[in-house]
Amino acid sequence: MTLALSLTEALWFLPFVVPICIYVAWSDLRDMRIPNVSVLALAGVFLVVGLIALPFEVYYMRLLQLVIILLAGFLVTSLGLVGAGDAKFAAAMAPFIAPGDYLMFLTLFAAVLIGAWITHRGAGMVPAVRRATPGWTSWDRGKLFPMGVALAGALIVYLALGILSAS
Repeated sequence: MTLALSLTEALWFLPFVVPICIYVAWSDLRDMRIPNVSVLALAGVFLVVGLIALPFEVYYMRLLQLVIILLAGFLVTSLGLVGAGDAKFAAAMAPFIAPGDYLMFLTLFAAVLIGAWITHRGAGMVPAVRRATPGWTSWDRGKLFPMGVALAGALIVYLALGILSAS
């Protein structure tokens, strides 16, 4: 598999992105909320590390991706299709995705989403897991799903694939 994401980008971004994504997944599972601080932290990582990892022309075009996804996120949130935190986090993720990888990333996200949904629903049926995670809001939200788990997971896998595909 050939990615448009460069090895350099993946190596620079992944160590900074992983802790933020883990926090987002945990927070969304626990509270069904993606805190704004995590959205700002992810955007901040791109703003700072992107200056090192990317040529200026690419950097500015990737920032445009953030703006486009943020505007699209406002629309889908206003239609009630996704939560505001999910839309904002997706916008903060957008600049990390190389333009040539859009379709591949959407496919990856779909696979991670399905896997996360099955895992979440299955784990929620295990009494020991429920006892180990008392008070987690996501267990009892009916049809709602903590999308931050899938968003964060897809970004981690994507950046990791950028490293693995270069090997």
